[in-house]
Amino acid sequence: MYKLFVTMMLFMLVVAGCSQPQHAPTISAEKARDFANVLYNRQLYKQSAEQYDYYLNNYSLDETEQAKVCYIIGDIYFERLKDYENALAYYLRIKHLYSESNLVDEANKKIIACLERLERSEDAVQALEETTTLEPEKIRPKRPGAVVAKIGKREITQGDIDFEISQMPPYMQQQFNTHEKKLQFLKQYILTEMLYDKAKRERLDSSPDIIEAAFQAKKEIMVRHLVQQELEEKVKIDESDVELYYNANKDKYVEKDDKGNVKRQLSFDEAKHQAARDLSIERQQEAMEHMTEQLMTAESARIFEDKLQ
Repeated sequence: MYKLFVTMMLFMLVVAGCSQPQHAPTISAEKARDFANVLYNRQLYKQSAEQYDYYLNNYSLDETEQAKVCYIIGDIYFERLKDYENALAYYLRIKHLYSESNLVDEANKKIIACLERLERSEDAVQALEETTTLEPEKIRPKRPGAVVAKIGKREITQGDIDFEISQMPPYMQQQFNTHEKKLQFLKQYILTEMLYDKAKRERLDSSPDIIEAAFQAKKEIMVRHLVQQELEEKVKIDESDVELYYNANKDKYVEKDDKGNVKRQLSFDEAKHQAARDLSIERQQEAMEHMTEQLMTAESARIFEDKLQ
């Protein structure tokens, strides 16, 4: 009887805990969604996705709106954060929970794209077979920012253009700081998208040359990111290191006249930025050589110089 009593009490506690009322949102649904848009426009994409998810789960939305928000979140993960697993989850949600939505066809295509990027080719083939149509995009929900162009029914927003420009190196971004330059960029962006769509329709993505080129590009990017990650962990410099380097290499930090003769020695304050760059480059080279030696040993790699023609 005692065990039964304890079991019943635990059950009642669990039920009571589960039935606690949730705190109602203190702001309107419109404000919650607008705030998600603000985060997106400030390029806080992770936070924007979280805010859209909050909006999705805490307000009474009809199924049409729920599907649209799922698609927006999926696009943020897919296009901005390159997080294809989370993107896939939201696209699948549209397909299976909102099967009457006019976004299902678009979600199906994005599902295939996610699976391809996750290198799950068999799943991608299966998803392709389950999809009834792969025509160019029919409907796409409005993203944050004014719609500045359309390709068929596909909308291109100010947010899209601002994001693409933000991905460029700073010196290139400065080239697109006027309305005229942004218009030129927009036209080029549209042309690229249309040519890409045409290339897909002609199935150029199945070309062996393109598959190989994509593989080589992916390999190069992965190696570059790995090297950058390794160097960031191993090459750390503080001002005391820079000053020691400056004192050991003072002859490098001098002011010369037109004939190359030394006029005066630069002080540490004058030379410290250049000395910091020089020290960083030197340590990066040392770290690369060390990493190469480690990998050669670990992978039992050998070079036969006498055999090289």
